[in-house]
Amino acid sequence: MTAARSTRDGQDADEFDVEEALALVKDPGPRPSAEQLRAESVPTGAPHASDRPPAPGTGAREGTPGKQAQHKATPWPEARVVAERAARSVPRRAPISVPLDAALGLVLAAPLTALTDLPSFDTSAMDGWAVAGPGPWEVRGDGVLAGNAAPERLTDGEAVRIATGARVPRDATAVLRSEHGRIDDKGRLYARHAQGHGPDRQAGTLDVAHGQDIRPRGQECRSGDQLLPLGALVTPAVLGLAAAAGYDTLTVISRPRVEVLVLGDELLTEGLPREGLIRDALGPMLPPWLRALGAEVVAVRPLGDDAAALHKAITGSRADLIVTTGGTASGPVDHVHPILLRLGAELLVDGVKVRPGHPMLLARLQEGRHLVGLPGNPLAAVSGLLTLAEPLLRTLAGRAAPEPYTLPCREAVQGHPYDTRLVPVSLRGERAVPLHYNGPAMLRGIAASDALAVVPPAGALAGQELELIDLPWATAGIDACFV
Repeated sequence: MTAARSTRDGQDADEFDVEEALALVKDPGPRPSAEQLRAESVPTGAPHASDRPPAPGTGAREGTPGKQAQHKATPWPEARVVAERAARSVPRRAPISVPLDAALGLVLAAPLTALTDLPSFDTSAMDGWAVAGPGPWEVRGDGVLAGNAAPERLTDGEAVRIATGARVPRDATAVLRSEHGRIDDKGRLYARHAQGHGPDRQAGTLDVAHGQDIRPRGQECRSGDQLLPLGALVTPAVLGLAAAAGYDTLTVISRPRVEVLVLGDELLTEGLPREGLIRDALGPMLPPWLRALGAEVVAVRPLGDDAAALHKAITGSRADLIVTTGGTASGPVDHVHPILLRLGAELLVDGVKVRPGHPMLLARLQEGRHLVGLPGNPLAAVSGLLTLAEPLLRTLAGRAAPEPYTLPCREAVQGHPYDTRLVPVSLRGERAVPLHYNGPAMLRGIAASDALAVVPPAGALAGQELELIDLPWATAGIDACFV
């Protein structure tokens, strides 16, 4: 299920979902054993109620029949650590070499070392004249432009017109800016500057320092200098630096491959919602978000609520990570848990103490391959994406973890009784402003937000410092993020 089937449309921005709170004490019955599930054939329709596992955070532990025991979901900070650790257990990805125009957003798999001096020759930093020795100077009739071959050397007392970026002639001692020079009626060049104001303004003498406005060879780096370390993220500026340093290709860590499986019979891919059908919000939203997290999205597949199709898709995928939407709770068409049990997958995280999004999961399908199960409600899916998929993909892609930071909250924020809350906020100066429309099924708040605030179970008072999770487009720009 990928829809907000039980969410109250009028939910207030500062209220947590009461149904979510009630789910924490609900006892849906015992979870079937893995052996029982594997013994059954893959269903083609909805499983019998007795075959369904309870939702993460609501199930019963195995034990004495009839005794209720609450399933322990993973605390939110621990779940993120588990996801990162799962990625670190994957064998290191082999470096690849890609052209510069394909490297944006990837991570360097080797240090970036200068292949030449920068600049590689003495260069004029300004338009003006290259001069040799003290003035005044005799101006040669030719000029020096950027891209020209090596110009003739200057002798003391000579000057030549020069453009920014052009190669400075040998034995030139400085570059005199255009606005600082004047040529008399005999063709001689003098350095000058303005003194006084109005009618008293008159030409004076300007001292020209040795090396003035010349960028000497190797000023920025020498050939062989390390410009950036292994693990640096390739940004547009890094591409420019690499090109200037002589690179045509970069050695980088390849993007982890992700396949998205969108579950739900009620989803439309176009047009207005009608007759119990709703638009699929996650199919358009997740792929660019996953790319912003460093992934290569190889496929987005709508499957409906079909257990057999889901089983086939999971077993047939060769992606490093499968992301499913919906089907992680214990409803009549929630097939993710039963299929993972049949496949013998290892559940690393089975429910997280976070709202929205508590019925999320992380499973190891086999060595080097994982599945993240996101809830079907849109904001709950975002919560799962940033809780489990982000640390896993970031680590697989070789990216560094962002530095945690806090800001004071401008208004009080209500907490869940005993779970972390992730609340969309906008950043206004040095304050985080909680946004309305933050229910599990809502996207209006997150669409206007800059970050998610991590609200502890006790809630937060106005002015209290809260940890923030930046959203990719708020820190790197749309183009840099989603390419």
